[in-house]
Amino acid sequence: MAGLAKGLAILELFGAGTERLTVADAARGADLSPASARRCLLTLEAIGYLHHDGKYFRPTPRLVRLGASYFETSEFSALAAPRVAAARDALDESVSVAVRDDDVVVFVARAEVRRIVSAGVRLGARLPLAASATGRVLLAALDDDAVRTLVEETTLVRTTDRTLVKPEQILSRIAQARTDGYSITDEELEVGMRTMAVPVVDSMGTTRAAMSVSAFTSRVTLEDLVDRFLPVLRAEATLLGRGL
Repeated sequence: MAGLAKGLAILELFGAGTERLTVADAARGADLSPASARRCLLTLEAIGYLHHDGKYFRPTPRLVRLGASYFETSEFSALAAPRVAAARDALDESVSVAVRDDDVVVFVARAEVRRIVSAGVRLGARLPLAASATGRVLLAALDDDAVRTLVEETTLVRTTDRTLVKPEQILSRIAQARTDGYSITDEELEVGMRTMAVPVVDSMGTTRAAMSVSAFTSRVTLEDLVDRFLPVLRAEATLLGRGL
């Protein structure tokens, strides 16, 4: 079981910013000795989860099975699917639902709008908790001490000239999300993109997820988000929360 834990720790290192690993990368990222990391990598290669070119290890399509098993069996994703579809149809924009996973948000349900160029993130994608509208809505449900600790321990990376990287700025936006009941990012993560998120609250009053919509700045103004998008997101998030 210890070997399984080590292997999973290595697999979790792969992501949008890490497409390949050397033995040294895996050892450093998973806090293992080089020898232990090498054994794990070779085992993962042998059973088909990684490909090795002599220097780098890369994921194979078989790795998709691990994530797919959640989406195919999750009751939450099944409950969210009709709600995001209804919001997409009403807004003519892609709509998603995401949950918290440590210091990131993971998108577990999504309804895409059909366009030549699509906006937003894919199913299973991960975004920084403190830097995204979705994450700030989820953080707004926590107490102030927990929020401050998480934000101050997060390394924020500037991806546009509007990205907020100072803890006090982030904390102010989270406090605003708690007051407003929604959060907006305006080209903070990607140039030309705006996102709005609202909480999904279950029948016990617990914030379980966040529902969000992303759109190009050329199509949707900030006023559109508040006046036209917010009522739809709130209505569908409320229906999803009642089903939890």
